[in-house]
Amino acid sequence: MSNIDTEKLYDVIVIGGGPAGLTAGLYLARARYRVLILEKDDFGGQITITNEVVNYPGVGTTTGKALTGTMRKQAQDFGAEFLSAEATGLDVSGDVKTVHTTRGDLHAFGILIATGASPRKLGFAGEAEYAGRGVAYCATCDGEFFTGKEVLVVGGGFAAAEESVFLTKYASKVTMLIREEDFTCDASVADEAKRNPKIEIRYQTVLDGVTAGQGGLREATIRSVQTGETETWKPADEGTFGVFVFAGYVPATDLVKGIVELDDHGYVVTYGYLETSVPGVYAAGDLRVKNLRQVVTATADGAIAAVELERYASDMSAKTGLVPPRPTETAYEKAEAKTAAAAQAGTTPAPAPAKRSADAAAASKSAAKPGELFSDAIKSQLKMVFSKMTRPVTLALDLDGTPLSQELKTFVGEMARISAGKLIVNETGAAAGDAELDDTGRAVFDPSVVLPDARPCVRVCVAGENGDLEFTGLAFHGVPSGHEFNSFVLGLYNAAGPGQPLDDDLKARIAAIADPVNVTLLVSLTCTMCPETVLSAQRVASLSPNVKAEAYDVSHFPELKDHYGVMSVPCIVIDHADGSQKVEFGKKNIAQMLDLLAA
Repeated sequence: MSNIDTEKLYDVIVIGGGPAGLTAGLYLARARYRVLILEKDDFGGQITITNEVVNYPGVGTTTGKALTGTMRKQAQDFGAEFLSAEATGLDVSGDVKTVHTTRGDLHAFGILIATGASPRKLGFAGEAEYAGRGVAYCATCDGEFFTGKEVLVVGGGFAAAEESVFLTKYASKVTMLIREEDFTCDASVADEAKRNPKIEIRYQTVLDGVTAGQGGLREATIRSVQTGETETWKPADEGTFGVFVFAGYVPATDLVKGIVELDDHGYVVTYGYLETSVPGVYAAGDLRVKNLRQVVTATADGAIAAVELERYASDMSAKTGLVPPRPTETAYEKAEAKTAAAAQAGTTPAPAPAKRSADAAAASKSAAKPGELFSDAIKSQLKMVFSKMTRPVTLALDLDGTPLSQELKTFVGEMARISAGKLIVNETGAAAGDAELDDTGRAVFDPSVVLPDARPCVRVCVAGENGDLEFTGLAFHGVPSGHEFNSFVLGLYNAAGPGQPLDDDLKARIAAIADPVNVTLLVSLTCTMCPETVLSAQRVASLSPNVKAEAYDVSHFPELKDHYGVMSVPCIVIDHADGSQKVEFGKKNIAQMLDLLAA
């Protein structure tokens, strides 16, 4: 017990940054307990891919990303701490518990498991084979790839009904296949799908398999649950189509298997105040046994568990004599004091700086307004990362004549301005004669070559032993904003050093990569599964001189999407020195990425 460094001790560690975890963090921090929220992907959870949230009490129509963004801001303002890392193991014996992560070991009196659930696979013929090439699980991420095409939606629950309506924004027609006699979700949600003229609903029908031809999926085999008869389904235009699967979720409970009690389906069993079978370990949100999984029930879980964890952490602190450094004056309290002082003076606090527009057409305007791209909170976080970098990084820009190039230039320039010299910008324009431009000023590139020179692009470089700039193998084609912002910043940190901690086994596997390998990563800025994949590939590249990993925003480079027949992101194209190529899809951590690289 005496070897615990209280500076690294928390009252509670929350594993999972969705609505349940964020709410728990808010409550604990507001009660002046030291709480860390740990998340391996983007903070916000599954709800961030929901385009429209209309049933959260007290909030009008909003998006899942906006709703959880507000939750995170509230938790942060009360003093909650955040860490982007993956929990790899737990030691829950004793009064002080340990969470093993990809960024080192963390200690706390109590642990809240709020890791949520992931989409369930059905196992129909062709599901695994055509995942990413016509079979998808995220309408927000992949819906635009099926613009003007027909799609099948498998499922009759809340997500299936809601996402079917969303898909009508892109698809020419949506056909829903529902195993039951009716929808299994709330009638108000189902009615929207039933009323939509672009949606056809086939009840008591299941999908047995899909087959593909030139360009994508061509046929589906569907079966009547009542009669057992099968039929071949094709879109009316005889063209390609997509399949979106919304058949429920699988609880993300691998971390706690063998540690806490689970039911037969893998969900965590909790008791009256959401405690698990292990003292000091609580569970909240979609991963626990419950009859309703919605944002509002997740936040309720988070609040209930947090209040109980306050009591538990207080008891353990008194028992052990250990006191974590808890929040004192928080951002929320400072803002309240400022408002109170302004009220006494008869004035109103100045408004916050304007937010950056995501529209590339606004690039010329934003270029004239330095300092408005990032909020004060983001600037503070960036400065912290930059201060830890052991050497400067040069951001080499390859630009063309498009507004997107101007947006990238402005974006990178603003980062450099607040980096205290840790970021240096080196710009090369198409006027140098190294790129052919079309009539719109866009650089022409060949999508069939390995790591094509699609512009605009930012390449991460560092000074070599002789002082010359050397390419680290990390690059982003487009503007690394949206969901790719965090992975880009961490890529800079990894390239500059010291970089994110890695297990010795992973380091050894990376060091063993002897032959050159190039990784092309096709992503979307709205994709919640892409950042971890990009970060994993580029972490490997930052440590191996034989690996290059370049990310491409496919919304700006559709030639790549067409060349590889991509209908889902992330798409990972791996080219080896012997000319062999492998195309894979889906979120990958570092170990899984090394498996793909055969390292």
